[in-house]
Amino acid sequence: MTDSQQTDHRSTSQHRAVLSEDPSAIPEERRPEPGTIAVLPRPGKVFVDAVESGGGEVAELSENTRGLIWLSPRGADELAAALDEHPSIGWVQLPFAGVDAFTKVIADEKRSEMLWTSAKGAYAEPVAEHALALTLALLRVLPKRVVARSWATEPEGRSLYGMNVVIIGAGGIALELIRLLAPFDTNITIVRRAETPVPGAGRTVATDALGDVLPEADVVIVAAALTGGTKHLFGSAEFEAMKSTAYLVNIARGGLVDTDALVAALSSGTIAGAGIDVTDPEPLPEGHPLWDEPRALITPHQADTLEMTAPLLAERIRLNVEAFLGDSRFVGVVDAEAGY
Repeated sequence: MTDSQQTDHRSTSQHRAVLSEDPSAIPEERRPEPGTIAVLPRPGKVFVDAVESGGGEVAELSENTRGLIWLSPRGADELAAALDEHPSIGWVQLPFAGVDAFTKVIADEKRSEMLWTSAKGAYAEPVAEHALALTLALLRVLPKRVVARSWATEPEGRSLYGMNVVIIGAGGIALELIRLLAPFDTNITIVRRAETPVPGAGRTVATDALGDVLPEADVVIVAAALTGGTKHLFGSAEFEAMKSTAYLVNIARGGLVDTDALVAALSSGTIAGAGIDVTDPEPLPEGHPLWDEPRALITPHQADTLEMTAPLLAERIRLNVEAFLGDSRFVGVVDAEAGY
């Protein structure tokens, strides 16, 4: 991993951002006009401090507002209303790596000239760590072990060493996973929109080749963005293509996987198991069949907690405030057309 892929400086957190591309200056015609910055909907002190540390001035929404830090993972309608009422805002910082909750707001023609930045890459380390934890837990049959009430006599469990791992996505989480998996000597295949090689991966293929690489995978880790084109990227056909001894891990978005197809694949033994931190629907309702599936290990979308992410988001805000007021080298610029 190059220095350019680790742009955010290490903060008080033990984590740092992992970026899949270098920050680049925004073209002159797209540069937002500098001005005061609003922090909404609840301006937590750590984020206000981050704005001020970057040289910015925090103020209530007004005709002078030019930047907006939006801290809620939801509230798309409220965000849209704030932007409609204050058309002078030229830059919005969103709180998560995924921006699927704000797709309609970003795509609105009225905002085509606005600059949007996200937290992509900022939370890569804790999320990749969680993906590795789920993978190891599945391979060592921990979902079965933690509910056992008697001593098992049949040996079970597999080693991650030398396995074939398919990672869907090529962002910061994928890059960090490549680093974490290196000691295990795994054979890594990256699946992404284009075949552009990813450093550290043994092979990189385009998304349309997903079905070709699944039959040899021991572990498939979903780390892609949820867009109109990736919804239910994983369905019945993909599960059928996998080995019966293979595992699925999803730490990205629940909508990337067809939940009904996942339930069917687990109950029929089409795959060996699944570790999921995200679900569709989410939260996963009480009584849902996944809760009763012994091959499923479910965590409640907590691959990264506020304790982990707050310093990382604060650092992203600081960097982008500096860009907003200075050279326009923003980090985590959202591609409105791609949806991430």
